[in-house]
Amino acid sequence: MIETAVVFTRNGHPLFWLPGSSAGAVPDSRALWDNMWENRGIVGGVAHTHPWDGTTGPSHEDLTTFKAIEAGLGTRLIWPIATMTHVVYITYLDAVRGYGEVMHVDFRDEDHWFNVIKTLRLLSQNNGGK
Repeated sequence: MIETAVVFTRNGHPLFWLPGSSAGAVPDSRALWDNMWENRGIVGGVAHTHPWDGTTGPSHEDLTTFKAIEAGLGTRLIWPIATMTHVVYITYLDAVRGYGEVMHVDFRDEDHWFNVIKTLRLLSQNNGGK
């Protein structure tokens, strides 16, 4: 299994799927950044997998990536992290707490969002469709 990612709109609709190359990271990609920049007015966040069962949280590399992307785009995003059994929603809370978990993100079409997470997990299990 590998990490995979998807850039999504504020309504939870996928904009760009990014297959990973290892179980530990999604590689940096010029195409990913170009897509986020071109869609910066509608990007809501980036979801990625941690390919195991159970709960999770952001790694140090995740947190530095979140900060860098938000600084580049000039906006705050939602950063869902999906394991094979759970999803956590990470966002910047405030200057004291930094990034942390929020309990729920209200996407207009919850069924659609469920399918996005399901597809992300399948890509992770199938080595990004390779």
